[in-house]
Amino acid sequence: MSHQHLIFPARVLRGAGVINQIGTLSRELGQRVLLIGGHQALAVVKDRVAQQLTAAGCLLVGSEWFGGETSLRQIARLGALTQEYQADVIIAAGGGKSLDTCKAVGAEQNIPVITLPTIAATCSAVTPLTIRYDDNGNFFDIFPLPQAPAAVIIDSQLLTEAPLRWLAAGLGDTLAKWYEFRAVSERHPAVDANALSSLAHSRLCYDVIAKHGPAACEAVRQRQPDHALDQALDAIFTFAGLTSLMSNGAHAAASHAIYEGFTFVDKTREFGHGLLVGYGNLCLLALEQRDDAELLAEMRLARDCGVPLSLAEIAELNADELAVIVRESVHAPDMENMRETVTESALYQAMARVDALAARV
Repeated sequence: MSHQHLIFPARVLRGAGVINQIGTLSRELGQRVLLIGGHQALAVVKDRVAQQLTAAGCLLVGSEWFGGETSLRQIARLGALTQEYQADVIIAAGGGKSLDTCKAVGAEQNIPVITLPTIAATCSAVTPLTIRYDDNGNFFDIFPLPQAPAAVIIDSQLLTEAPLRWLAAGLGDTLAKWYEFRAVSERHPAVDANALSSLAHSRLCYDVIAKHGPAACEAVRQRQPDHALDQALDAIFTFAGLTSLMSNGAHAAASHAIYEGFTFVDKTREFGHGLLVGYGNLCLLALEQRDDAELLAEMRLARDCGVPLSLAEIAELNADELAVIVRESVHAPDMENMRETVTESALYQAMARVDALAARV
């Protein structure tokens, strides 16, 4: 008899102003709340969170920077602080690395985590895993967690306050769910119900973004949450999260492998996970030998969603830097999920083809 172990977030709230429910949610989980986040995130949400906690009768015991990197050292440091503060709830604010760090701390300390993304750049807010790096920001491993967040607060008004590039990053990362899962399915066909569910959600991610992604970008430019933005946020967080949660096997491929390669070069490491994955999507399509018409159509969608179409839009790289990116990408574990073995030569050719086509978009 086969076994499965699915871990879901307990609650996901999405809409303008849902941050105002964070006090009530916290009170149901504990009394002593530690807020952890990025510098920018803490500046944006600390007063709002404190106000909500006070109104709900909770105590904000501290507000701490997550440390800048999802590394073993920062996770251990914050774990010790959690014990020192005697916190029984963590509110994690910020982007993917901040949320991933807090989820790992919560799992190690066995206390609930509420995620409050301040940028819509990844589905990290909902997933029971942490992508860890070394202290220099180089990819280290993917660390599965025994718990998902107790609650996820996706406030569309709050998310319009972030720069547009972070929504673009979320759109690029979420488009990868379909491109990569489809590629993985070539090698490992989806046969059981969970894998088929994951494949269906990955396609839903694509369809929602193809329809609403460009208008969602406009909503952020205008700083006005609307239906298109809400739909895009559901794709970035909920549907993308379900794609990962329902997948019992591999669901990442060349797009994420190429991102992992970019983390080995100083110029590109901090460009933005989803933006680099978004560029990786285009290289994946080229590696699959898809025709020019299909590639150009997908590149137009990427452009309309704010995703870079060429290496030049990411950074000015010399031959040695590009060689490191290509070498590390090809050797990243996710690259093994492609149907055909990807060589350095094949990746160079794919990048060159994408660059050439970018001029025609």
